[in-house]
Amino acid sequence: MGGAVAGKLLITGAAGQLGQALIQAGARQGWEVVATDAHDLDITDPQLVQGELSRQRPEVVINAAAATRVDDLESDPDGALLVNAMGPRNLAVACRRLGIKLIHLSTDYVFDGTKLGPYVEWDATEPLSVYGQSKLLGEEWVRQQCPDHFIVRTAWLYGVPGPNFVTAILARGRQLGPDGELKVVQDQRGTPTSTMALAPQLLALAATEAFGTYHATCQGETTWFEFAGLILKTAGITVRVTPCTTAEFPRPAPRPANSVLENRLLRVAGLDRMPAWQAAYRQFWEVYGDRL
Repeated sequence: MGGAVAGKLLITGAAGQLGQALIQAGARQGWEVVATDAHDLDITDPQLVQGELSRQRPEVVINAAAATRVDDLESDPDGALLVNAMGPRNLAVACRRLGIKLIHLSTDYVFDGTKLGPYVEWDATEPLSVYGQSKLLGEEWVRQQCPDHFIVRTAWLYGVPGPNFVTAILARGRQLGPDGELKVVQDQRGTPTSTMALAPQLLALAATEAFGTYHATCQGETTWFEFAGLILKTAGITVRVTPCTTAEFPRPAPRPANSVLENRLLRVAGLDRMPAWQAAYRQFWEVYGDRL
């Protein structure tokens, strides 16, 4: 942008995979990026949040901070509420007082996954897990407290540094080798979404005043089983991949069987920049493959 500054952008959760992608995309687009993480901005502390936002005065805050260890949170509902609901509320209150736009990340886990087709933004929410419940309350508090908000639900997110499905499958595939068998769930559908694709989409929204709730995933849909096959093939790892059911792999937190989100409102607003999931994965691998 020829040195022009797009504005000041404060990112929470900057050490995570989406935070890292946002720092890079923001710098490329000419934003003055203020990267914060839990050790320098604890979003669960309302005074700290108000003080830091008053000091920095960004145009936009992107909240990429969240407690995402879905299975662990089943036995820690208070921890989930603190980070995923009260944290966003604290940011929303401070952003309202200071006239700052807030972009808050949410999740497919606010739905129960029983719908036959893709979920649109106004479908009824019915979270199955503590994580999903805490994220839904976070959404509701952001809507209540900050009029200038974008709530952006995404799903099946992967990026660097991880951990995520991509890093897990690569590690397991290398560990097992050609003689090993890798069982992967094939009765959950969704859309693998690259942080490299999502970060520019969030910044495109930040440049508008088209406030509201949006879905932002890559285009198309697949299963975890099919995605695992692509990950291993792209990496040149030979291992036998066998489909299995969710019931064969019981986990503390229930997963939605259908996590396919349609970017309906982004599309109608002329703002949908998300690529096909396969193309996004190829691009991700080209950039990061040698480090994974």
